[in-house]
Amino acid sequence: QVQLVESGGGLVQAGGSLRLSCAASGRFFRINDMGWYRQAPGKQRELVARITSGGSTNYAESVKGRFTISRDNAKITVYLQMNSLKPEDTAVYYCNAQAIRVNLASLEVWGQGTLVTVSS
Repeated sequence: QVQLVESGGGLVQAGGSLRLSCAASGRFFRINDMGWYRQAPGKQRELVARITSGGSTNYAESVKGRFTISRDNAKITVYLQMNSLKPEDTAVYYCNAQAIRVNLASLEVWGQGTLVTVSS
């Protein structure tokens, strides 16, 4: 089993900052890509940012220049630094990881989600 535990969500005023963290634990051979997705009320889940094990990143256009994804491979943790937050960033943010099991089978894992609310 592989688990992802998120933290760092909360309520912030527009223009403020938050930092999300997501730590992987359990039995696995390796964690490849990690990322953050979000789902606003009444909308589909969408990609926010992803990062490979080598550190390559990609971002949704709506967050470029404001959000930064990073990871600590030793701690198997991915972070999302969110600056200049806007009310439209309000959503439940989910951590995602591509894990390789001990038997070398691939597995997609999701965190439980953390709520980010940006007030105007």
